[in-house]
Amino acid sequence: MLRVAIQMDPVEAVNIESDTTWLMMTTAQDRGHAQWVYDFRTLALEDGRLFCRARPVTLRQIPGDHVTFGAEVKLDLAEDVDVILMRQDPPFDMAYVTATYLLETVHPKTLVVNDPAEVRSAPEKLLVTQFPGLTPPTLISSDPVALVDFHERHGDVVLKPLHGAAGSGVVKLKAGDPNLEALVEIHMTGSRDPLVIQKFIPAVSKGDKRILLIDGEPVGAINRIPAKDQVRSNLRVGGTAAPVELTARDREICAAIGPTLKARGLIFVGIDVIGDWLTEINVTSPTGAQQLKAFNGVDATALMWDVVEKKRA
Repeated sequence: MLRVAIQMDPVEAVNIESDTTWLMMTTAQDRGHAQWVYDFRTLALEDGRLFCRARPVTLRQIPGDHVTFGAEVKLDLAEDVDVILMRQDPPFDMAYVTATYLLETVHPKTLVVNDPAEVRSAPEKLLVTQFPGLTPPTLISSDPVALVDFHERHGDVVLKPLHGAAGSGVVKLKAGDPNLEALVEIHMTGSRDPLVIQKFIPAVSKGDKRILLIDGEPVGAINRIPAKDQVRSNLRVGGTAAPVELTARDREICAAIGPTLKARGLIFVGIDVIGDWLTEINVTSPTGAQQLKAFNGVDATALMWDVVEKKRA
């Protein structure tokens, strides 16, 4: 039996029919692992020891009545637990980054999934830049001159916040669209983060493939199809999930990035592939496991627990 602490958004609010963290937790419960949930805001580092306030949970597959909590306890995250799942959703802001610093004080004595230092070092739209030839033409910058120049050279483009998530703030600009500079100004009034501008891939109309990798190995994929006349395919903004098989190009991409993911301790990863191009490597709180299991019976969370249990044996 493993003792597992899960750093996540409120479990009371999850959609138990689609949430990946929920599937991770129910799979762990079925295997006899003890589980607590906690909010990252309760993390407390004192005299080199990291604590949190956590509640034990008992789960059941009943919508609206899916969790029972035990009494809140104070956990020493280096002594009282074996594994920490870092599953809070972005934004990837300084609060998120600080949580990775705190969790780094207990890892790897307590196994943190994914490795907090590597999560911090691998923002989802930046890690892909380490694999030239796999990604479409992409620029990351705060410089309006550089962004406009890229737009002029590449025609139709997609503009998105560097640290955005779930399709938030993603817009398509056609060749010659005069609104780029205004959009950059609007972004910069509320953020000092750079923007990502990327050559538009027309194949997105056929779907944005989410491929799940466990310890560097691909285990399956789902296709996320955008709504009519939309560029965003994320399920949270109206995309529709559909079954899909891995292509030879998908396997080529996974073979190229898998060893790096494994070496970095990034055990549960979701990558996004549009057409033949890798667009993101998601390491914070990847989704898609429930849809994958429903479509072809592959339980990525069970495969994840196999890896975790082996590492903790």
